[in-house]
Amino acid sequence: MTTTTEARVPNGRYGLAQAARMEWIKLRSLRSTWWTLLVTVAGTVGIGVAVGLNTRSAAGDVTNNALAGVVPGLLLTGVLGVLTMTSEYTSGTIRATVAAVPRRPLLLAAKAAVFGAVTLIVGEVASFIAFFAVGATLRDGVAAPTLGQPGVLRAVAVTGAGFCLIGLLGLGLGAIIRHSAAAVGVLVAGVYVAAQFIGFIAHGVASYMPILIVENSLSTTKPVTCGTDGAACPDFLSAWAGLGVLSLYAVIALTVGGWLLAQRDA
Repeated sequence: MTTTTEARVPNGRYGLAQAARMEWIKLRSLRSTWWTLLVTVAGTVGIGVAVGLNTRSAAGDVTNNALAGVVPGLLLTGVLGVLTMTSEYTSGTIRATVAAVPRRPLLLAAKAAVFGAVTLIVGEVASFIAFFAVGATLRDGVAAPTLGQPGVLRAVAVTGAGFCLIGLLGLGLGAIIRHSAAAVGVLVAGVYVAAQFIGFIAHGVASYMPILIVENSLSTTKPVTCGTDGAACPDFLSAWAGLGVLSLYAVIALTVGGWLLAQRDA
């Protein structure tokens, strides 16, 4: 006689797979999630097309212009990452969540895995749609770039990954700060405002700022120039180095957030 034993997960003993499934249900059940992601894609494409229509010279980096809408789009995914974490504190559901998943670093890892996968897919979709949309609407005389040209496929793909990394940075900040407005303020200040301020006083350090990494490292296919004389900017990171730095920021925020989540009361 053959018997089949069904593996069961005891109450309060969720593993990563079960925790991720729970996080996916929570994320997809919020209508605001999908509206935010839809606006992110639409804004990325719309701004890219607007910049593309104003591109008059084929000698410039047309791919970088096509991806110009990514910059404001990153703000939406970053804010969504913050709210994915802080909304549980605001609503009080964090108590039920940690009761089901007592291992809090595991809980944050599950949130990061689900949210990261969703924003990675959305980011890639937004980047590729913007790229092809701009290519179809360029002015006469400006040749549309193709994915087969040097650096173009890499630029579009890693720029799409930027949505995921900024979103995870926001998720980590949400776990650290726990208050929506404060965490969003830190995100905006750190990603956008600080980059502009530091750019004036320490250009070499500015190249490590998240938004400048996206603008001048990830989405470029040609050397970035500074000033009207066309001088090269040697201090900007390469695309892969920039992607690594953004990944490091996200890992640090999530690591600190996971540690604090385990230390503090829900």
